[in-house]
This record gives sequence, C-alpha cells and structure tokens, in this order.
Amino acid sequence: MSNTWYYNDHPVTEIPDGMVGFVYLIHDYANDMWYVGKKLAVTTRKLPPLKGRKNKRHTVIETDWRSYWGSNTKLIAAVEQHGVKRFRRDILHWCENKNQMAYLETKEQFDRRVLHDDTYYNGIIHCRITGRGLK
Repeated sequence: MSNTWYYNDHPVTEIPDGMVGFVYLIHDYANDMWYVGKKLAVTTRKLPPLKGRKNKRHTVIETDWRSYWGSNTKLIAAVEQHGVKRFRRDILHWCENKNQMAYLETKEQFDRRVLHDDTYYNGIIHCRITGRGLK
C-alpha cells in the first residue's frame, strides 16, 4: 500500500470537476480495522476587497487531502507508528457539496454499524444534515 487514494481501484491524482470533497474508507491490513470519514478537497477563502472596492473576493484552494489520514487519534497514531504501507485509502463517494458529504458519511457509518463493530476505528458518529443539496 502507499500514500495514494483509490477510487474504483484506480489511483486518484486530481479531484473531478464540480466536486468539493469525498467520503472515504481506510483499511488497516495488519489488524483488519477500518475507518469511515469525509474530507473536503477544496475550500473557498475570502480575500480582502481590491483597492477602492467594497465587495470581498473569493478564491478556491486545494486542501491537504493528498496527505490526509483522518481525524481519529488511534488511526493517526497507527499510521505514524507503522507507516503508510499497511494502509489503503479508498474513496467511496465523490460529493458536490458539504451537506451531501455529511449525509453520505453518516449513511456509510450507520450502514456499516461502525459503533457496534470493534473492527472500526470510528468511536463517534457526529452529524448535522439538512435536505438542501441532496439528490
């Protein structure tokens, strides 16, 4: 394994047009544990207005998604201790907005019963979802 993201068994090098993030699954092959999460791939930053203008400017920048290993402290510690070679990172869903990302992450976590199964690093399911932006 490596520090590569995969989607449908193909390495991912770029984010598809129109997508802001993804829901992912990380597999630790050594102890057969899993982690389900979500990651923003691009974010919008506000810039100060140009001289003589009042409206703020916006720019889209890429996040640290290429080197991201989740927010779970046990998973991060395992990656730091053992290296990336024993892990595989798979993208399950591309998402067009944050709400879709939150919904699909939560759905995957409930469908996989991550809180009931000791083979998942996930220890909490946190969500706040509206119907806006869902297909």
